[in-house]
Amino acid sequence: MKIALAGNPNSGKTTLFNAITGKVEYVGNWPGVTVEKKEGSVKSSLNPGKGKMTIVDLPGAYSMSPYTSEESITRDFVRKEGPDVIINIVDATNLGRSLFFTSQLMELGIPVVIALNKSDMIQKKGIIIDTELLSELLGCPVVRTVSTKSMNNGLDFLIEAVQSVFDTKKKQQPLHIKGMKTDASKEEQEQIDKTRFSVVNEIVDRVERRRMDSSEHTFQDTIDRVVANKWLGIPIFALVIWVVFSISQSWLGPWLADLFVGWIDAFYELVESVLGENVHPVLSSLLLDGIIGGVGAVVGFLPLIMVLFFMLALLEDSGYMARVALVMDPYFKKIGLSGKSIIPMIVSTGCAIPGVMATRTIKNERQRRTTALLAPFMPCGAKLPIIALFAGVFFGDNVWVGTSMYFLAIFVIILGGLIIRKITGDTSKSYFIMELPEYRIPSIKRATISMLNRAKAFIVKAGTIILISNAVVHMLQTFNWRFQVVGTSAPETSILASIATPMAWLFIPLGFGIWQFAAAAVTGFIAKENVVGTLAVTFAITNFIDVEEFALISGGSDVMTVFGIGAVAALSYLVFNLFTPPCFAAIGSMNSEMESPKWLWGAIAFQLGMGYVLSFFIYQIGTLVTTGSVGSGFLGGLIAVLAMIGYVVYLMRKGSSKQMIPMAQEVA
Repeated sequence: MKIALAGNPNSGKTTLFNAITGKVEYVGNWPGVTVEKKEGSVKSSLNPGKGKMTIVDLPGAYSMSPYTSEESITRDFVRKEGPDVIINIVDATNLGRSLFFTSQLMELGIPVVIALNKSDMIQKKGIIIDTELLSELLGCPVVRTVSTKSMNNGLDFLIEAVQSVFDTKKKQQPLHIKGMKTDASKEEQEQIDKTRFSVVNEIVDRVERRRMDSSEHTFQDTIDRVVANKWLGIPIFALVIWVVFSISQSWLGPWLADLFVGWIDAFYELVESVLGENVHPVLSSLLLDGIIGGVGAVVGFLPLIMVLFFMLALLEDSGYMARVALVMDPYFKKIGLSGKSIIPMIVSTGCAIPGVMATRTIKNERQRRTTALLAPFMPCGAKLPIIALFAGVFFGDNVWVGTSMYFLAIFVIILGGLIIRKITGDTSKSYFIMELPEYRIPSIKRATISMLNRAKAFIVKAGTIILISNAVVHMLQTFNWRFQVVGTSAPETSILASIATPMAWLFIPLGFGIWQFAAAAVTGFIAKENVVGTLAVTFAITNFIDVEEFALISGGSDVMTVFGIGAVAALSYLVFNLFTPPCFAAIGSMNSEMESPKWLWGAIAFQLGMGYVLSFFIYQIGTLVTTGSVGSGFLGGLIAVLAMIGYVVYLMRKGSSKQMIPMAQEVA
């Protein structure tokens, strides 16, 4: 038997799926979290001794109309694959809205069983629902469920009802909707929907009673007046995020990272002792420094990222993150986005990969692609070592360096959003509809599951790439083109140096036209963590930089001397690495979410241009202010920057012309 789970976003559908199947799919508190159908089998405790029941969790949808990608998946599956039974998850706290979708499902000719979910919450709200009368009026079984409870949750009765309608094969009659037809025009469909709402509201009026006046303000309303206030919402959000990052990056995260790094060091020493002196030095170095060191780089940062993911999951589960999106919506509308775009950007501060993946919750195609392009501009965990290194060497560990990078990222996102909106010529208004979930005590279990799933994605997508890239970089640094081992006194003769030297010419206008910096920038495209390690090896200053922990040990002034650049050039280099394209794994995620080669390559070009232009202005203006003259390579860099800006302006003007054509047609 094949069963489909269908329901509105935030109805508890995915939680119900997890409870029925025993799977651990990610659960969130904003619409559209489930964007692909997920399959599982009903666990034996709910289906003892019976035939196999396959259950499919479909994306949340408000109707059977193909308005979004989520609803398209639901519609196509139900219509084409034809499940035996549909379990329609209905939010008991918002019966009227949920039953609209129910009425459409019942017209498909497939048996429907209604799971009246969140039944525990209606008692708190003073709502009484006559389930027997509701079942009679709809002509299908209605079962009360509480998907968040492990016992007395009604799931056993739900599966029994599913088995019963499957065995009896009794045909259910759909609700009578006046004017209903399959080939209705847009105007006719709007009228049908109005009629459908009227029928649904009549049913709700008969089965639902409220002991509490809906106009009365609840405790949740009182909280929302503060946290969702248009003036107080942003400062409160800033404070919450500061606490989250303090715990993940300054308190708990570093302590866990120290433990992990200690285990890695012990494993490193163990492997080193096992290899001994009988193994060729090149092979030993590759295994120890290239492979184990590369994996250690990922694992060393993983605790910080996992703590961040855990804290964000708690905020999501509590219902707070939905309020953040609501507060940010008015501001993001001004750049052609919506409040939902803030979620991927928050997640990207931990890692750009899950941040980009989080854009799939955005319905509008242009907004989803734009957000996937802009989200990697946020400084992620992999970029923090670069910030820490340059802040320590050139700026005396001043806090303003890291803080300014976050403010600069916000500026770049706002500017980028405006530019992309002009280029695409999209003037459509952003209508932001989000279900605000009830506030609740967050589940440690659900937060842990979410953290582990995200950590797994980080390790699989980022860890493997770093492993391979570090091994390749190490080999390129070890040999020359004759495959002779390069001595530490002549690193400029390595294969890596010969490849990076021509590229260094491109960076002269930015203040760091040295092959070592060019090599580190290139390896940074593979994984941003590689930047610090590559600099340490190519400059032969591993005694000043702990490559495994990516931290400055001592001798900051000596490192600055070896680097051979000033503070302005260092700031330029920092900005370039932070605001150019993210790692290859994140680019792969961008490709998956954008679903367009044109958008992907345009995004990469835009990010490259943004990083180059910002670095150019920082270095040249900074040099002019500090020395009274422009920096080296000014003229060539200016020509390149003006060419980039000119092309962007051309695309923006072209996009504006696209806007004028529909307007002219409308006038005509």
